Amino acid sequence: MSCMKLSRGISITNKAAQLVGVRGFAIASGKGKKGPKGGPSHAPKASVISEEVKSTTVAGANILKDGADPKIMPDSEYPDWLWCLLDKCPTLSELRRKDSESLPFEDLKRFVKLDNRARIKENNAARAKS
Repeated sequence: MSCMKLSRGISITNKAAQLVGVRGFAIASGKGKKGPKGGPSHAPKASVISEEVKSTTVAGANILKDGADPKIMPDSEYPDWLWCLLDKCPTLSELRRKDSESLPFEDLKRFVKLDNRARIKENNAARAKS
């Protein structure tokens, strides 16, 4: 009697599965590629892209079906704000230690946002306890 194993570990016969309408997976034939000692191969395949192509294009950035990967341009072609994206922003505790009157506008805006968020969390925690 052939049985199907469902996702929760329950085995039912194929005839019962057809009656109920359960869909199963095909049985693996075992003819796939084998790794060392007969097990399945999980090693990554070697890249066939040449080093020249890797250094001039952004591999994997193409979103179009028939398009090509975009070329890497010189740094001067990119906007200035792009290079500031990975800069660390000051935390709330660092901003609290500084004088609020001497903070630049961007840091003051960040301080207000983080302080409001902290107050909301404190109020929510206090209401949840009572």
